[in-house]
Amino acid sequence: MTNKQEARQEQNYGSGTSDDLDPLEPLDLRSVTSFDDLLEAMKATAFGGRQLGEAADVLEEMVRDPDCLVVGTFSGAMTVAKQGLVLCEMIDHGMLDVVVSTGALMAHGLVETSGRQHFKHDPSMDDDVLYRAGYDRVYDTLELEANLDEVEEIFREVLEQWDSAEIACSRRINEELGRWLQSHVDGRGVLISAFEHNVPIYVPAFTDSELGLDFAISNRLRAQRGRATVSFDPFLDLEHYAAKVLDAKRLGIFTIGGGVPRNWAQQVGPYLDIIEKRGAGQGALRRFRYGVRICPEPVHWGGLSGCTYSEGISWGKFVPPAEGGQFAEVPADATVAWPLLIAGVLERLARRD
Repeated sequence: MTNKQEARQEQNYGSGTSDDLDPLEPLDLRSVTSFDDLLEAMKATAFGGRQLGEAADVLEEMVRDPDCLVVGTFSGAMTVAKQGLVLCEMIDHGMLDVVVSTGALMAHGLVETSGRQHFKHDPSMDDDVLYRAGYDRVYDTLELEANLDEVEEIFREVLEQWDSAEIACSRRINEELGRWLQSHVDGRGVLISAFEHNVPIYVPAFTDSELGLDFAISNRLRAQRGRATVSFDPFLDLEHYAAKVLDAKRLGIFTIGGGVPRNWAQQVGPYLDIIEKRGAGQGALRRFRYGVRICPEPVHWGGLSGCTYSEGISWGKFVPPAEGGQFAEVPADATVAWPLLIAGVLERLARRD
């Protein structure tokens, strides 16, 4: 034994394995033949790669749990960014039981599903030029104002058939839009998949969207013709969602981004808890046991979208890891990480079934 080895032995240095630490392994692309293989190999690497590989394990566990109600929350312009079919895959393969979304995501998806296009932004075109030409910029992509005008006609047709005696909510409006699309469109889309698989789509901030504006326009036109307007009550969504959560044995959440969809979906735990504590009806402590989130926002900004699952434990939203909670957070651009994650997990589910 050398003097250096003797010195280390005297200092009682750990060997890694002596403390049951997991060794890392080089990412060998020669052994990778599928997305599943790649995610499995990434678990033994570092940084974002490891986080994505570990997220695949949690997502698989979540969707395989037969007693788990899986809630998907989605923000950001994921449909205008051409990720809508990734969400469709999740719905079509039974990976999601509930969807909570921004209204914008549904509106841009309606544009796409009804056969209209989005375009790459040409950086040489100034934003004022875009405005005058009827192009609405979303980062590096363009939505056409003409698209929004045309899908408003679809929305108006759906609302024209609405019985004014029925109070509307985002879930029911999205359901009826999905019904219309399924009977009029041959392609795929989020609203169609959700309708076909009876997956409710809630849009908590409904008025903060093109769909909300279209609803307001429809009511104005009804009033001009002397027809009764349609009332809207967002609490119908809350109570419908709360009832589903209350009936579930276990809960899981899959999140892209953050914002209102993420918090609205998560706050159901505290809501059900205080219903009972404050004597307002039947409630119970319901916390998410599984969680996977892809969001690039950092914690140190102090905002909601950067808050960790650990922080959510303090609010009674999540089961602590010591009690069986399983969580994975991937600080990455969803348009890069999300398709890879879903492709790999779908392969894994198919291989192991």
